[in-house]
Amino acid sequence: MERNVGTIDRIVRLVVAVLFIAANVMGWITGIAGLVLAVLSGMLLSSVISGNCPLYVMLGIKKTI
Repeated sequence: MERNVGTIDRIVRLVVAVLFIAANVMGWITGIAGLVLAVLSGMLLSSVISGNCPLYVMLGIKKTI
């Protein structure tokens, strides 16, 4: 699988995912919104680890630097 997410993009995704997880753990966001944020943070962490974003593939974006 070819990487299509650049370093800066991966760092931003990691920070956002950590913030989503912290908001969920601290109880700032609960219920359905907390569940949605948990799923989004999992998706963001997945793209950070793999370096590949399926949405970028569909849109034809390549940001590897």
